[in-house]
Amino acid sequence: MDHPNIPMFFLHIAGAAALLIWSVRLVRTGVERAFSLQLRRWLRWSAGSRVLAAASGMSTAILLQSSTAVALLVSNFVARGTIAVAVGLAILLGADVGSAIVAQLLLLRQTFLLPLLLLVGVAMFLRGHQRRIRQTGRILIGLALIFVSLAMIREATTPLVDSQGAANVMAYLARDTVTAFVIGAVFAWVVHSSVAAVLLFVTLVSQGLLPPEAAVAMVLGANMGGTFIAFMLTLTAPIEPRRMIVANFVLRGGGAVMLLALISRLSLPLDWLGHSPAQQIINLHLAFNIGLALLALPLTGVVTRLAGTLMPPRMDPSAGIGPTSALDPAALASPERALTCAAREVMHMGETAEAMLRAVPALFVQWDDVLAARMVTDENHANKTLMEVKLYLAKLNQAALSDETSTRSMELSSNAANLSAAAEMISRNMVSLARRLDSEGVRFSEQGWKEICDFHDRVLANVQLALSVMMTQNPDEARELVEEKDDIRALEQRLQRAHLMRLHEGAGESIETSNIHQETLRALKQVNTSFATVATPILSETGDLLSSRLAHRN
Repeated sequence: MDHPNIPMFFLHIAGAAALLIWSVRLVRTGVERAFSLQLRRWLRWSAGSRVLAAASGMSTAILLQSSTAVALLVSNFVARGTIAVAVGLAILLGADVGSAIVAQLLLLRQTFLLPLLLLVGVAMFLRGHQRRIRQTGRILIGLALIFVSLAMIREATTPLVDSQGAANVMAYLARDTVTAFVIGAVFAWVVHSSVAAVLLFVTLVSQGLLPPEAAVAMVLGANMGGTFIAFMLTLTAPIEPRRMIVANFVLRGGGAVMLLALISRLSLPLDWLGHSPAQQIINLHLAFNIGLALLALPLTGVVTRLAGTLMPPRMDPSAGIGPTSALDPAALASPERALTCAAREVMHMGETAEAMLRAVPALFVQWDDVLAARMVTDENHANKTLMEVKLYLAKLNQAALSDETSTRSMELSSNAANLSAAAEMISRNMVSLARRLDSEGVRFSEQGWKEICDFHDRVLANVQLALSVMMTQNPDEARELVEEKDDIRALEQRLQRAHLMRLHEGAGESIETSNIHQETLRALKQVNTSFATVATPILSETGDLLSSRLAHRN
């Protein structure tokens, strides 16, 4: 077929690639919503051993179908000081292996898998009443759609196998491996998924459309592009997680460049990696990441120290300028613009409270006068911002507003009050509890501290979800946030009972810190409640919220 319908080919390929990208994201979203707490806990408590850390990163990446998602999770832990930079790098090396294993698994072609996954997934999603069951159904549907997208790619590329024009283009990529490498890296970065990129390239090889030489370069390029995603997403992160991300980028990206150079210059054979070109390419992808992890794991300490030397702490270029307000008086003449300005300021309040909450565990581990003073300053700023937002919205309400605009103004004012209350709870209650822990010279029991850390981590995840709800006004996320509020209340009660059981058993550390332990749990629950209220007006408008509880969904 010398003259295939090129426009239709690109349309089919684009549609199949879009479905592949969305399907991978669908799986990742389902895993994050159903099992994020367990994954975060596993990553945090695997920090005692680099081998265990790498294993946890690998398993988490397999579940999330993304090493980038693991990198963002670990960045949060490193920024809070929960995980050392070297351990975080070990987790990322394992996550890179995990993403390569995912690509292997998703290339399995079993005819019974597609209908089975769709049948079970749709049934669980539509008929399941528990959130975890529904999200598991979402995961299975996403997996099925990945297989559908790969089949669409194979079908779309079949007419081009015998096309002379396509053969000439692909032959050029086989000769110019640098261009092929760049294409692979850019494509992985654009679609924000190295897994999707590798699956696409290997599928094209299996169809005989993409020469193995070009595929080698493109898959290695996808490895570099995959690490560049996390690099771009953490540009504004604190310096410690940035060092970890940059170290992983240099190791994986530099390793990919070096391996491509070796294969190209020495004409290394790939026959030992598999019988078919597609098997050789996908196995090379896995072998590269496993080999990199084995070589780099013993050197994570050296690499991170070198990164610390090359990346000193950054000076804040805005220091001394002072905070700027989004409450533009000139926007009051346009209600929609004014509401947007107020929403930006309220969002900043939420981000401030989130940053304060992140710092709490470090303060409990080791008292820091400077950190405590900063949290008090942040709380005072949140109170000041609350008053400014209320006055700004009051001026806006002096004009004749529509019912919708007036309602939105009241919602923003209420959200600001609740976020200010959360900041006050953190600054006054939790900082005071940390100070008591230090001044009395006592420490939580091992089990008690683990429970507090896990509870804090879950509340922090809900805070991040609340900020997302504020930005997107997504009813599904709002419903999830309210469901989490009920779960947090029940979990707090279980943890209080577990603490009382340890008291009855006479655990010395539990007795010494009993009041601090219980008050910390209550404070975290109240912070969660303050943030969860941002979902109330959204669900009231959609009819998902009854007068006293969340409406039941069939």
